[in-house]
Amino acid sequence: MTDQTPIIGQHIVKSFDDELNWLDNTIAEMGGLAEAQLAAAIDALVRRDAEKAAEIVEWDKRIDALEEEINSFTVRVLALRQPQASDLRITVAALKSAGELERIGDYAKNVAKRTITLAKTEPVGSAANSISRMGTMVQGMIKNVLDAYVSRDWQRAEGVRLRDEEVDQIHTSLFRELLTYMMEDPRNITACTHLLFIAKNVERIGDHTTNIAEHIHFMVRGEEPETARVNEDLSSYTVVEPKTS
Repeated sequence: MTDQTPIIGQHIVKSFDDELNWLDNTIAEMGGLAEAQLAAAIDALVRRDAEKAAEIVEWDKRIDALEEEINSFTVRVLALRQPQASDLRITVAALKSAGELERIGDYAKNVAKRTITLAKTEPVGSAANSISRMGTMVQGMIKNVLDAYVSRDWQRAEGVRLRDEEVDQIHTSLFRELLTYMMEDPRNITACTHLLFIAKNVERIGDHTTNIAEHIHFMVRGEEPETARVNEDLSSYTVVEPKTS
């Protein structure tokens, strides 16, 4: 006798399956665009390419449009299908995850916008490369969380959650590094200020990616993660003492 246990998203009414599949595919498309936008923005930052950065700012419009489509679609599904149990969790997770991805796109756009200004200033140490390393890590988190979303793999999503601690630690270190550059030479203040905002934008992208991981956990298991998220971003408490001669 074969196992007839239904999987999440399997229904007698095929049209409902098609609707849930559309949500999965659109979330994946939206996430892929957000990931590509972040990667391109970081690349433009490292190469100090203001022209490319200006193009990337415009990419966000497609992500915004997809979020609107998902919002309208999920409202219709909730009204007409009145899903319950796992179906309801899938629908709500799609709605919430779309909002997270839209914010990721906004932060990536902000990185590109500040890169346009940074291209007019002198480079500051290795700060851009440090941000690039943090950006690469966050891109990996986005990719893994999208894979976990489509495959309903809550354990993989939990791995993304845990990686956010490392992103927070890198951000704190980078915050201290940029403060030091500003104290050493006031001419660095403009560039470092923009770099501080860029670093924070990337760190926030990590936070929103972690939120998606938590939505996946609830979608699959019907409960919140057992352990609370650990916030290792200590930049708010960072003090750099000036050097005494």
